[in-house]
Amino acid sequence: MAFTRPDLGASLPLIASGKVRELYNVDSKSLLFVASDRISAYDVIMENGIPDKGLVLTLITAHWFQCLQKQIPDLKTHFLSLELPPAVPENQKSQLKGRSMLVRKLKVFPVEAIVRGYITGSAWSSYQKTGEVNGKKMPEGLEESQELPEPIYTPSTKAELGQHDENISTEQAATIVGEKYAKRIEELSLTIYKAARDYAKEKGIIIADTKFEFGLDEETDEVVLVDEVLTPDSSRFWSKSTYKVGQGQDSFDKQFLRDWLTENGLKGKEGVSMPQDVVEATRAKYLEAFKILTGKSLQDTLKELK
Repeated sequence: MAFTRPDLGASLPLIASGKVRELYNVDSKSLLFVASDRISAYDVIMENGIPDKGLVLTLITAHWFQCLQKQIPDLKTHFLSLELPPAVPENQKSQLKGRSMLVRKLKVFPVEAIVRGYITGSAWSSYQKTGEVNGKKMPEGLEESQELPEPIYTPSTKAELGQHDENISTEQAATIVGEKYAKRIEELSLTIYKAARDYAKEKGIIIADTKFEFGLDEETDEVVLVDEVLTPDSSRFWSKSTYKVGQGQDSFDKQFLRDWLTENGLKGKEGVSMPQDVVEATRAKYLEAFKILTGKSLQDTLKELK
């Protein structure tokens, strides 16, 4: 059964609720991120959820934080622990274990840091019309799903729930967050993407594009990687074994759901419940991505948690 809405009552104050996560205040320096099994497509949350999805998002993020900090020694993240704080009631612990992450409380920059290594999705549509992506001139003759000569950084605004993110130039991003921080965010985004791309490719997954978020540690003035990282929700994962240039690719994410919504005239409609076959197929994609990237099943990973 899908876990769609945590309720910690008065034990921890709820400070924000998004499409997938609830954010609780733990103390003056830390927060508890809880990933539910809710799923959204085309900026609309479905009525029912995908069982275990929140576990996959949290544990894959924790896996990436550990991998990336080994590969990029100066990388700072907001991750503290997968352990639940003492204030969580005993009767909630089994539901929250594995889907909750204790993180540092930081000021989050209001930009989405998107990196594209392959030309697909909205970038492909833009390229076909203008030869550009986010105002950047691209090489001539690119085919759909082709790897770009070098990954590109294409920031967007960070919209409120129910609103659409809007693509912006790197100059606009600098106006929003300040030039110094904008440069560091771009530099970190490309470095992290390249490290993750190489790691995933060895495992059999192509990371076509992904979205990062960053915060500021105001005590040290350091830019810090925050939120979920390199999950099927924040990234486009393709199978290396079936990848073929010149066409769309099957992906390890909610593309199955998006296709079903589009085929049934439900794109962008509120109050939609997914049929069981769509739920199961989407869940299978998330679990498969988890196992390929981490080398373990979700159940084995959960058993290892304290």
